[in-house]
Amino acid sequence: MGGFPLRILVVGAGIAGLAVARALRLAGFRPDVTEKLPPSERGDVGLYLPGNAARALRRLDLDGPVRPLGHVIHRQRFLDAAGAPLCEVDLDALWAEVGECRALPRAELHRVLLTGAGGAVRHGAEISTVEPLPGGVAVGFTDGTSGEYDLVIGADGPRSTVRTLAALGGPPRPVGQVVYRAVVRGGPPVADWTALLGERAGFLVVPIGAGRLHCYADEAGTALPADPLARLRELFGDYGGPVPDVLDALDTVHAELTEEVELGRWFHNRVLLVGDAAHATAPTLSQGAAMALEDAVVLAESLRAAGSVEAALIAYESRRRPRTRWVRDRTRDRNRTRDVPPALRDPLLRGRGGRIFQEHYRLLVDPL
Repeated sequence: MGGFPLRILVVGAGIAGLAVARALRLAGFRPDVTEKLPPSERGDVGLYLPGNAARALRRLDLDGPVRPLGHVIHRQRFLDAAGAPLCEVDLDALWAEVGECRALPRAELHRVLLTGAGGAVRHGAEISTVEPLPGGVAVGFTDGTSGEYDLVIGADGPRSTVRTLAALGGPPRPVGQVVYRAVVRGGPPVADWTALLGERAGFLVVPIGAGRLHCYADEAGTALPADPLARLRELFGDYGGPVPDVLDALDTVHAELTEEVELGRWFHNRVLLVGDAAHATAPTLSQGAAMALEDAVVLAESLRAAGSVEAALIAYESRRRPRTRWVRDRTRDRNRTRDVPPALRDPLLRGRGGRIFQEHYRLLVDPL
């Protein structure tokens, strides 16, 4: 269908939606992009992109604009709660034939994708109805406007409105994990991706350039704390390594409950889900953005190669499901590892941790 003037609507202007818009434009399509939120600067959080994300950015011809941003990460270091070494992963060796790992502010990647999408985003456009038509989809918006499209792509996150309206699945499932994110300026010098593993909790520090650190922490739980910063200091106050200095430098912390999306199908008629709307997982493997970028590449390839929209969606889902399932299963594996008491877990990680954690990415080193 390359060059055929399909009317495509992308719902959501986050990483997944903008990546899909970029990939479709490179393939010769001209999608509309809508976002229910008004235009604003993204939250002050960091993002770690493993090597497969770098490969997808190359396929989107966006590796050049991203290259000056953030900090290249060469090694993952795992420490116990006191700051003593457990194991490490050589990222340059792991992703040698794929791409370098990079950490950067999420807002900087979003700006690159927004420019790369190449068209205006219609902000404040919240969809209210999705109705099948012969060979298309009718979409209604809360402001009373409507449109008809050959394909609607829901890239609107774990709590996807498109997923609900198209009857592709219900709400996301809570994972039982509270996560905390922050960006620290003026904190301790940290050169590597550095995680400290404690009792059903962990604290991660990653440099994202310009003297800034991305901080991510999690704990088992089902309720958000009233004061995330106070809870973080309470939970990790006895940790070693860089954590004490990071806690001293913190001023704003974002907390949220982790949710997972697992669906029996990703499309119905001509409505398709991508990114977290289709396959969100806990952020343990840092694969959310990478999976969204890969989705975009494969979807554009499928639409160009297939003879019909239906055939393209079948081809797309058949290619993407094995990789996203791998990420989901390995994410659950790593979360279970954290739940093992440190007295049992830490000796295992000192002996085999590097191989265990490297294995979690084995399938993702392979081509898309």
